[in-house]
Amino acid sequence: MYQEFDLTPIMTGVDSRKGVPGEFRLAQNYPNPFNPTTEITFTAPAGETTLQVYNVLGQKIKTLFDKNMAAGTMTVKWDGTDFSGAAVSSGVYFYKLKSPAGVKIKKMLLQK
Repeated sequence: MYQEFDLTPIMTGVDSRKGVPGEFRLAQNYPNPFNPTTEITFTAPAGETTLQVYNVLGQKIKTLFDKNMAAGTMTVKWDGTDFSGAAVSSGVYFYKLKSPAGVKIKKMLLQK
C-alpha cells in the first residue's frame, strides 16, 4: 500500500496552502429574482479573471470584473445597467466567470 503525505505544515509549523481556494466556484446571484441590484460571489485562483453579463441573445451587456486577481473570493454588485449606464429591461440574463481554472455560467432574473 502506498500513501502520500504533505509534511510541510508539520515540519515548519506553517501551512502554505492557507488562504488559497481549493475550488473554482461561481455562486448563484442574490437576491434572484432581483430589482434593482444583485450580488454575485465567486472564488477563483490567481490570474486574469473576468465576470461578464449577457442577454438571452448572447450579447455582452456589461463587464463587472476584469482584473488580474490574487487567489480568493470576491463579491461584485450589478445594478441592472448596461455599458452605457442605461437600465436594462426585465428578463433573464446570464453571467459568465472566466479564469485560469475554467469558465462557469449561471442565469439570473431581473424583475421590474
